[in-house]
Amino acid sequence: MNLSVNVAGLKLRNPVISASGILDETGDSMVALARVGAGAVVTKSIGLKAREGHKNPTVVELEHGVLNAMGLPNPGIDDYGEEIRAAKEGITRMLKGAGAGSGAHVPIIASIFGADAQEFAVLAKRMQEYGADALELNVSCPHAKGYGAQIGTDPVLVSEVTKAAKSAARIPVFVKLTPNVNNIVPIAGAAADGGADGVVAINTVKAMTIDIETGMPILGNRTGGYSGPAVKPIGVRCVYDIAKELKIPIIGVGGIMTGKDAIEYIMAGASAVQIGSAIYYRGNDVFRKAAKEIGNWLTAHRYESLDEIRGIALRR
Repeated sequence: MNLSVNVAGLKLRNPVISASGILDETGDSMVALARVGAGAVVTKSIGLKAREGHKNPTVVELEHGVLNAMGLPNPGIDDYGEEIRAAKEGITRMLKGAGAGSGAHVPIIASIFGADAQEFAVLAKRMQEYGADALELNVSCPHAKGYGAQIGTDPVLVSEVTKAAKSAARIPVFVKLTPNVNNIVPIAGAAADGGADGVVAINTVKAMTIDIETGMPILGNRTGGYSGPAVKPIGVRCVYDIAKELKIPIIGVGGIMTGKDAIEYIMAGASAVQIGSAIYYRGNDVFRKAAKEIGNWLTAHRYESLDEIRGIALRR
């Protein structure tokens, strides 16, 4: 079955994309994700300057997911261009070696974060020059002071940074949204008003955990972002709410472990999905597994394409 999709002009061989922050800091690691079936690869979030991130502990596994407070560690834009180039060259060689046709492609979506519209504009331009196929604006990280959700909870700022990125680059721009708001639809609307080609819903849910023997928060940053199976119903609801009100492509993310989870997001209105924490639970080849599970489910239910189920929950 043909699972290829077109998301705002970005052509994917399947709808299963690797989420930012998961095995994507080097060119080799991004090639590895493409080799195990990812339809597209999202880079680690990159800023203007290098950041070390928060002190350990930065990750803790909980009963129904993973809580992290990395703090946006990254090498900075000046040192990251070579990784984009290495990833593109490696993916091209990989596809050619696998006998894929000349039109085969695994796009690289560059995740960027900044403190204001000017920083986003500079980063967008640089990432396009390095060869990124699309941009993902991280305005939703819940654990980096001055960045992420501190911008992404303000519709005016979301519109401003989106306009800046769109003005600076010609490649598709997706805005990654935070669920840590009363209503995600106005934020998605602000991204659309700013010219976004699509939105990504959702980033992690702000959360914390405490060691009851010491009374101390476990994470070095005290609070962090929760991902994994427990957040899937939140993500599905956010995608549904956005799709119900706005005509903009949506990439669904949050708690997707299997192909059936991905189908749920697509039925809510998503054009494609991202997988992150599932690598921890199911291994690096979860992308190939999930794509196969999607195809098998469609065949078993006598559907011929994803288009037949996309947004079906909105019509019922």
